[in-house]
Amino acid sequence: MKPIQKSNKLLNVCYDIRGPVLEHAKRLEEEGHRIIKLNIGNLAPFGFDAPDEIIQDMIRNLPASSGYSDSKGVFSARKAVMHYTQQKGVVGVGLDDIYIGNGASELIVMATQALLNDGDEVLLPAPDYPLWTAAVSLSGGTPVHYVCDEQNAWMPDLDDIRRKITPNTKAIVVINPNNPTGALYSDELLLELLGIAREHGLIVFADEVYDKIVYDGLEHTALGSLSEDVITVTFNSLSKSYRSCGYRAGWMAVSGLGGDNRRRANDYLEGLGILSSMRLCANVPGQFAIQTALGGYQSINELIVPSGRLYKQRELAYDMLTSIPGVTCVKPQAALYMFPRLDPKLYPIQNDQQFILDLLLEERVLLVQGTGFNWAAPDHFRVVFLPNLDDLTDSINRIARFLDGYRKRHSV
Repeated sequence: MKPIQKSNKLLNVCYDIRGPVLEHAKRLEEEGHRIIKLNIGNLAPFGFDAPDEIIQDMIRNLPASSGYSDSKGVFSARKAVMHYTQQKGVVGVGLDDIYIGNGASELIVMATQALLNDGDEVLLPAPDYPLWTAAVSLSGGTPVHYVCDEQNAWMPDLDDIRRKITPNTKAIVVINPNNPTGALYSDELLLELLGIAREHGLIVFADEVYDKIVYDGLEHTALGSLSEDVITVTFNSLSKSYRSCGYRAGWMAVSGLGGDNRRRANDYLEGLGILSSMRLCANVPGQFAIQTALGGYQSINELIVPSGRLYKQRELAYDMLTSIPGVTCVKPQAALYMFPRLDPKLYPIQNDQQFILDLLLEERVLLVQGTGFNWAAPDHFRVVFLPNLDDLTDSINRIARFLDGYRKRHSV
């Protein structure tokens, strides 16, 4: 009998955060080895608990959670998101412009599927959060990566964006705060990005999942707050800011629909409605967490100040990594990640996935290679700085030991 093959739609779909190296890590765990996982921003295993008021509110609402909700989401959740968009300065977003999903991830796939035909192009940052590239490919689109400049604090290269726009370009993705680099974009840069989108009639997909995890007294600006005439689809969730990845509670809000734009986007909005209805609804218990989370005490603020755990762990990780010979890093201003660079003269890496696998096998530390984030050169990796200070120190010492051995083995 013929083998059963996966769909050709998946040929260009890749998600290395949970890729082949993770499978090796699972086998090592099954053999009894302890693996330090710096590969994914999953907060709960590192002792970051969801706020108790959110948990209690979900419990209280469980009796009312047995049936389907409205396909776009329960009223209280969408109302809370609407108020949150207003607080962020985004105007003109009504209840019908808000969609609740099983995390922002589901909504990213929905938003690209509703928009793209085969061959349509979407501009994506490099490095990127790889789900975006995968979602565009799965939707029949062509990912086109624009460069984020490491020499300019990982800011998008606007000239590179302009060069890569073609008649097939339908949208541009802006990840701010950025995963994997931790960059935070200025208002001036965001306005220039909006100007490019306006000039070429592009939809903007604004991934703002880390908007509350910002350090050094800086503040995040919602992209949708800077324009009323550029159609912007903003994605957010409870996963990171409220330490509740497993609740799968996210949302997207469509703004910039004033003037003629709502009529112009009507067919796309109809497509979003069709896809929302096809999946019936997002999980209802998770939806009931949204109002309490957004309207309650924002405990994330205690973690991002100098006395806070995330701030301290960022400082430690940055100081330790940049003290390793041949390792440089732009200090992240936001999010949970760093994207260090390895000097190719000291680390002549040809295959960075194999490099990361060798690190796992030798030191039992799990990272993700830079090419897993659609960065072209094999000279970066992403670090998650979620472990407590002792475990983080141990893990980076292991990375340093591995890199020391690698340098010696490859020295001329």
